[in-house]
Amino acid sequence: MSAAHHHAQVEDDGIASGDGGIGAAMVRVFRLLARDALKRQRPLMALAILVTLIGKVFAVASPVFFGEAVNIVAAAPVANSVGALVGLLAIWAISRFLASALPQVRTMFFAPVSQEAQRLVAVEAFEHASNLSLQFHLTRRAGALNRTIERGAGAIDFLLRFLVFNIVPTLIELAMAATLLAVRYGLAFALIAVLTVIAYAVFTLWVTELRVKQRREMNEMDSELRASVIDSLSNFETVKAFAAERREVNKFSLNFGLFNRKYVTVVRSLSALNAGQEFVMTAGLFAVALLAGIGGLKGTLSIGDMAAVVLILMNIFRPLNILGFAWREIKQGAVDLEKLDGLMNMLPEVADKPEAPDLNLRGGSVVFDHVAFTHEGRNDGLHDVSFTVKPGTQIGIAGPSGAGKSTILRLLFRFYDPEQGQVLIDGQDVRDINQKSLRDALALVPQDVALFNDTLRSNIAYAKPDASDDEIMAVAERAHLGDFLRALPLGLDTRVGERGLKLSGGEKQRVGIARAIMKDPAILVLDEATSSLDSETEREVQDALNAAAEGRTTITIAHRLSTIADADQIIVVNEGRIVENGTHDDLLSRRGLYARMWQRQIESGEADLPAVSA
Repeated sequence: MSAAHHHAQVEDDGIASGDGGIGAAMVRVFRLLARDALKRQRPLMALAILVTLIGKVFAVASPVFFGEAVNIVAAAPVANSVGALVGLLAIWAISRFLASALPQVRTMFFAPVSQEAQRLVAVEAFEHASNLSLQFHLTRRAGALNRTIERGAGAIDFLLRFLVFNIVPTLIELAMAATLLAVRYGLAFALIAVLTVIAYAVFTLWVTELRVKQRREMNEMDSELRASVIDSLSNFETVKAFAAERREVNKFSLNFGLFNRKYVTVVRSLSALNAGQEFVMTAGLFAVALLAGIGGLKGTLSIGDMAAVVLILMNIFRPLNILGFAWREIKQGAVDLEKLDGLMNMLPEVADKPEAPDLNLRGGSVVFDHVAFTHEGRNDGLHDVSFTVKPGTQIGIAGPSGAGKSTILRLLFRFYDPEQGQVLIDGQDVRDINQKSLRDALALVPQDVALFNDTLRSNIAYAKPDASDDEIMAVAERAHLGDFLRALPLGLDTRVGERGLKLSGGEKQRVGIARAIMKDPAILVLDEATSSLDSETEREVQDALNAAAEGRTTITIAHRLSTIADADQIIVVNEGRIVENGTHDDLLSRRGLYARMWQRQIESGEADLPAVSA
């Protein structure tokens, strides 16, 4: 199956399901613990396990000391019995305290291990998602993807804490307690204890399996709810422009109502599970107490023995109660890891070849050689596109909306691979070189510059994070941004807001230009970088673009044809094909598509820039 078809089978949040199952989840957890990255944490793991087992020994033994203390009291008055009573009660109290305190010590030991394991998983998943192809990121929802990574990393912690430190130690405690009951008090007591635990486990597993589907549905509604909220809030300007606040609120209310109904179903089933577990435990406790009481009446057991067997069973039941919760969390953890595995198993549509070399720049020539490409699920694309951009020259790309102009840029950046033909930079097929070196040689100024919710300093220096303030101000001057920065009270420390919304369109574009200049690329790509600006702002931004393009190979997609009128070469694209190619004057003289587009813009005033003569 091709990667393109692979993406068609993903779920609503863009992430395919993995194989699932607790077994697969535990294999992943133990592989994680075995990794060299956690090697330094292994002594802490060993200490945590040792402390847990010692705590279980004290938990099993403490009721015996209490039972012996009760026997001393029952046998009173006996000379010199107070000292023995104090000693036994002291040992019982210390044992009981250690049985409860040692798990807290275990948590202290294991917390760094758990946190480091979660960090490794989350970073690995984030890195993998970041390296997936553009097609994945165009179809996924950021909120849902973030929740998948969060839940998957959290599942590692659940599985470690509950399986390694609750279920397995509880089974060990049951084995020790059953042995003690059989040897000291009679085989029947051990049999009741084991049967009670088996009944409890079977009931818990049965109900939990029914609840897994409910939890899946609730998680899907939770992801949908959170993703839609993020979607609405991050596009609030569009919402306000269309006066759609009430519609967004109604959608939020509807999604919240659907989530609430799923949540109520989950809570009710949880209550039924807890009540059933309590019934099983009480029945086992009653059977042991009755058997011990009959033994006491017959004289085969003492009063202290009756107290001891009841306490032993209650001690078993205490972690057993957590066992139900732990099992549910483990099941949920397996579901969450299933999603994370689905993400980790996705392959990028565009991948580097093994040992792909770096791009060897020799001036920055660009060649499209009979390139064809069709978008997934669509008929439009490129058909037999060929053109050459010589090093250091400027080429303009013009054409109607949807003609394939942006597709040319995406193929150049290797966001997609062509189905036919080649894209060459300095004679090297972009499919044969690694993507990092390719994109290091390119800089893009898009129509709508995306800025991080950070300072102007970090946004301008994004291509070179260690740049000094002097370097940043130097590129800001070249981008015609210097006066603006000096006028700000906080200067470079000014935060730009979500997606740069605190800046005007012209200011955002100039920050984007400064960022591109800071990268010092061999090839500068301008994707309708001034089409959304007013004429006055466009003049300022165009001056900055001209300064940035100086001495570089520059490819400009233009809505306003006046911005490419001085280009060394202009290609005109229509319906995915190059229909015209030449200079501005050549194309006007041919009276073809370009001349008609130019005439329309002259008539509408869009092409009226002083720097260009018609």
